[in-house]
Amino acid sequence: MKRYPSYIVILLSFLFSCDSSAIPQEIILEKLMESTQSWNGDTLPAYPTGQPKITIIKVTIPPNVKLELHEHLVINAGVLITGELTVVDEHGNKLELKAGDPIIELVNTFHYGINEGSETAEIIVVYAGDVATPITVIKK
Repeated sequence: MKRYPSYIVILLSFLFSCDSSAIPQEIILEKLMESTQSWNGDTLPAYPTGQPKITIIKVTIPPNVKLELHEHLVINAGVLITGELTVVDEHGNKLELKAGDPIIELVNTFHYGINEGSETAEIIVVYAGDVATPITVIKK
């Protein structure tokens, strides 16, 4: 008889003893956002030419911290995972996000984010650009 490591036996015992009604029985797809515009209504630019590059970044912003004024040179979108975040563009437009909210971010428009909440804000952002174009530029 073949012997299995104890952790495999424990894992299998756990899996077979679980209440199967607690396990989702179907795959659920939920579209969080779809648009040809960024959150302030600006039309998204055309994708750049050249070798595509996708970048995924998790940004962690402590409470009462304001990001520097910056712009993105490529199309990007994200989802706020935890906390609260306010995004303000150079024209004074504001977007207030709470955990779970999606955002189609601004391109070629200076803006900043500020965490005015009491807990850390975490946002996952996906940038769709090319190898020659920086994703973010800080305003001097």
